[in-house]
Amino acid sequence: MATAAAGCQHRATLAGALPRTSAAFLFLSVVAVAAVVSARWITSTAVLQGRLTRLPTTAAIPAAAAAALHPEAEHPQYPRPSAAAPSPPPTSRPPPSALYTISCPALNLSHSHPTGPPKTSQTLARALSSSSTCPSSPGPPPPASAATPSSNRSCPSYFRFIHEDLRPWRAAGGVTRAMLGRARLTATFRLVVLGGRAYIQRLRPAFQTRDLFTIWGVLQLLRRYPGRVPDLDLMFDTVDWPVVRTHLYRGKYAGVMPPLFRYCGDDSTLDIVFPDWSFWGWPEINIKPWHALQEDLKDGNNRVRWMDREPYAYWKGNPSVSATRQELVKCNVSSTQDWNARIYAQDWFKESKAGYKDSDLGSQCSHRYKIYIEGSAWSISQKYILACDSMTLLVTPKYYDFFSRSLMPIQHYWPVRDDNKCASIKYAVDWGNSHKQLAQRIGKQASNFIQEELSMDQVYDYMLHLLTEYAKLLRFKPTKPPEAVEVCSESLACQAEGLEKKFLFDSMVKSAHGAGPCDLPPPFSSRELKMLKQRGQNSVKQIEMWEQRASRA
Repeated sequence: MATAAAGCQHRATLAGALPRTSAAFLFLSVVAVAAVVSARWITSTAVLQGRLTRLPTTAAIPAAAAAALHPEAEHPQYPRPSAAAPSPPPTSRPPPSALYTISCPALNLSHSHPTGPPKTSQTLARALSSSSTCPSSPGPPPPASAATPSSNRSCPSYFRFIHEDLRPWRAAGGVTRAMLGRARLTATFRLVVLGGRAYIQRLRPAFQTRDLFTIWGVLQLLRRYPGRVPDLDLMFDTVDWPVVRTHLYRGKYAGVMPPLFRYCGDDSTLDIVFPDWSFWGWPEINIKPWHALQEDLKDGNNRVRWMDREPYAYWKGNPSVSATRQELVKCNVSSTQDWNARIYAQDWFKESKAGYKDSDLGSQCSHRYKIYIEGSAWSISQKYILACDSMTLLVTPKYYDFFSRSLMPIQHYWPVRDDNKCASIKYAVDWGNSHKQLAQRIGKQASNFIQEELSMDQVYDYMLHLLTEYAKLLRFKPTKPPEAVEVCSESLACQAEGLEKKFLFDSMVKSAHGAGPCDLPPPFSSRELKMLKQRGQNSVKQIEMWEQRASRA
């Protein structure tokens, strides 16, 4: 440990010398210029207010890099109304929205799975085969304010990627029935919305309850915004990996490009990303609906002050799902080496038998640093890790979900090299422990982003805008497929049992939302996208340069 401490001190001294070198100064000038140009396209509401104090010349982050932590302190931002700005008083108070009700048999929360979680849920199958019918009306009529175009608030910056995800079909002239039919090849279910009512055609079973809770999320959107969701017809794939390869649909082949919705994408695919099922709960591993879990994480952040937390990088998860996670396990502390990482393998089968007593996410905010690493594809754990006030050490990702493309290195997380994980993690922790206030600030900016920019209000607004923009591209009139069955909140909730039923009721929208959604920002220009990408790359290169200099010391 003494050797590690000495190495830490030596690296801090070395990093402090970086601003004195002309090469570093030139590189940081590039970083600063990129931040100036691109800062107005990145949402800054999650960033703490105030100008970041410049560090002395012995600090590891010079002023240019510090500006990346606080772009709004140095540069103008993309115009956005402040959430705290008072709005003009209404001329008259609108009547409260009518409450939705569901009449089901009493909840039975005693069911469990003593032999471990099931591979699939039968709730959706029972609902689709049930003879029960949905209410004649999908719910109370839209409130009087539904005619207003918006809630007079701007959406977070990641909403701009809605335009990017749909751009290929817009360029192709829209979505045809032939395109939709091609998307069926791998889809888990087909969703048709007609007149505010939802119809589902189940094409193949999903893993666990992914399809059930994804469909439930859409049903809650229909309840939250009655009369606002347009008629549409789409295919949804609940498998992790994106499959619509960009290179296969260029030129004349764009006419058969399948519009396939799923939870994540990458730079070589065209899958349309959509909020994942866990926002409404993941009963198989006892993860609560997001609105409740956000409060748990907020409480967890207050249990231990950041300065009093364990000065190491924490990760807990299932390492067996990917080679990169198995490599991460090698970074754990041992009798011969301490990489400043504390790695814990999660066995969900044992956890389910033990009542999940060791998997409470709100109790996992006890370290200054938390590691995010992808699994077989993207991982839903990202939002939980970023919400912890800890500085997130984000191992170079391949995939993105609907919100992660607006996260910036050094501003919301610290980048970790995938090809040199252990040394990269050790350097990040050494740096953070030498610059506690800056490390704490990065962690706080990330958790502010998650709490403010990723509330369920924002999730529903994203869904509404995405589905609305998608529906505009349809070149045919949606109709109910013969095999599709109408589903509603009643038909799903009343067929569920145990924790599934509890989470469905806990995440149920209780009344229509009086105001409209946030205002969808305009698409990116090609120049804006290029500068946004360049800004992130510059920040990552800066960190890699520091690591390389430290390794040669």
